[in-house]
Amino acid sequence: MQRCRLSGLLLLAALAALPGTALASTGPSGHSHDRSFSAGEPGDAKQPARIVQVIMREADGKMMYVPNRLEIRRGEQVRFLLRNIGTLEHEFVLASPQENLKHAALMEKYPDMQHEEPNARSVAPEKTDELLWRFTTEGTFEYGCLIPGHRQAGMIGTIVVR
Repeated sequence: MQRCRLSGLLLLAALAALPGTALASTGPSGHSHDRSFSAGEPGDAKQPARIVQVIMREADGKMMYVPNRLEIRRGEQVRFLLRNIGTLEHEFVLASPQENLKHAALMEKYPDMQHEEPNARSVAPEKTDELLWRFTTEGTFEYGCLIPGHRQAGMIGTIVVR
């Protein structure tokens, strides 16, 4: 049990050291720190959202998202319906390409890390999940699977926000 706690603390320290990563925490008076994300912010379930289904799958030695490119208006809110029709677990991690590359390097050290964050989901085979996001920043972002080997097998999608 002590080893698990220590590993968790080391993992949190490593994540906190990533540029652009802010971890939510509660201070002694109940004050919580805001999270910041490069691609925008978690969506508001009370507001309308465009629905985009993203399929995760493997085929012919490749791993992919369908679609693998999206164009979104700045300020638009999107409800991503994530559907894993593959035989392996996959992830959907929404961030800048630079942040995802740094996070992917961390995943090489901690391959069992699970993502259930506002900007990330782990989806088991034959399961679905969703992620609600509001794109507040213009630029090029990505959604990627950071499980070791998946990104290298092609599991990357591009989002252009204008």
